[in-house]
Amino acid sequence: MLLKLLALGGLGYAGYRYYEKNRVDRNGVAFADGQPEGQFRDAGAAATGTRGDTMSKTDEALDETYPASDATAKY
Repeated sequence: MLLKLLALGGLGYAGYRYYEKNRVDRNGVAFADGQPEGQFRDAGAAATGTRGDTMSKTDEALDETYPASDATAKY
């Protein structure tokens, strides 16, 4: 009985590790860890997935104005 429980626990743990290894990041590659789920992330270089890279002033300004710079389709 105890060996069956240990075997079942081992199978459960192995399945969990397999699931975590193959899990898809829902935010995508452009998002840093800790960003909220969804289509939008915080502005700035710290919110991107490549934290080691720095943004130029122009890139950061464009990144900060992204949602506001897109016209709404209310025609």
